[in-house]
Amino acid sequence: MKKVHNFNAGPCILPKEAIAASIEALKEFSGTGMSVIEVSHRTKEWEAVMNECEALWRELLDIPENYKVLFLGGGASMQFCMVPFNLMEKKAAYLETGVWAKKAFKEAKGFGEAVKVASSEDKVYSYIPKGYEIPKDADYFHITTNNTIYGTEIKHDMDSPVTLVADMSSDIMSRPMDVKKYGLIYGGAQKNVGTAGVTFVIVREDLLGKVTRHIPTMLDYRTHIAEGSMFNTPPVFPIFVMTETLKWVKNFGGLKAMQKHNEEKAALLYNEIDRNPMFVGTAALEDRSLMNICFVMTEQYKDKEDDFMKFAKERGMVGIKGHRSVGGFRASTYNACPKESVQALVDCMQEFEKMHK
Repeated sequence: MKKVHNFNAGPCILPKEAIAASIEALKEFSGTGMSVIEVSHRTKEWEAVMNECEALWRELLDIPENYKVLFLGGGASMQFCMVPFNLMEKKAAYLETGVWAKKAFKEAKGFGEAVKVASSEDKVYSYIPKGYEIPKDADYFHITTNNTIYGTEIKHDMDSPVTLVADMSSDIMSRPMDVKKYGLIYGGAQKNVGTAGVTFVIVREDLLGKVTRHIPTMLDYRTHIAEGSMFNTPPVFPIFVMTETLKWVKNFGGLKAMQKHNEEKAALLYNEIDRNPMFVGTAALEDRSLMNICFVMTEQYKDKEDDFMKFAKERGMVGIKGHRSVGGFRASTYNACPKESVQALVDCMQEFEKMHK
């Protein structure tokens, strides 16, 4: 197999152990004589996977009993409307820190009064706004904790005077967190917890059933809670991959060990960006993401960007091209990205620097 260093932003690198187990399950699942993508989701073998997946979520994040864990389709983008459908009676507040936060805010406008408390769009979303006021009459306050395109991250569990809702698509399971500070957490799996095709939702059950509007059956969280995420056929293979990925996280040492791992990787690459005269980071220092590390060539070397991209690709770097809306480079260092890959990228940057001294 060709050796590459996978820095794709999503779908992204997965633990080799999870991939290996998933390959075996595709051949035959749990002694059934069938592939995991053939078995009925109503069998005891599949129900065991669903139960194990939820148990791993609860154990790793220490999720209280009054929170429900759901596995749904539609991606995080579907949650942009499901959240206001279920939680917004009159007013909701949003913090705009990137493209996905902006899309979530736009969707909420169709359900009532949506208030933008602050935005970092004035500086191309290169920082997390501070000093804003959360309206106390809002039904909830929505944040996007990690911004994959711009490389900024909210790395703490903030206090909010109203129900806190968080899109954690790209930093869930990267650190320990206090679930009790949130009313609802959601995200696509294809960064830290599996492959594309399943969305996780963690919701405090007492928040539901409060709005007066009609909620379509499939968009009502209570529908999926009542049916154990199997109101309709669940995305079985992505859930299986998620389960195997969470097993790997647990075996790694849990979220404290994962946070240390992620901090070490990020420090290694950020230190090189700050040292190397050819590169400069694009995110504010205090808001730099541990998951998506964004940088560009310095003004003096702007004309070398394509050369470096080619140079890096020849050395096995995959997925480091920055998002089309911002350009430059982006190294996504999610949980399963090994430190060796980050070191390989650092070595590549240093070698390129020596060539142009």
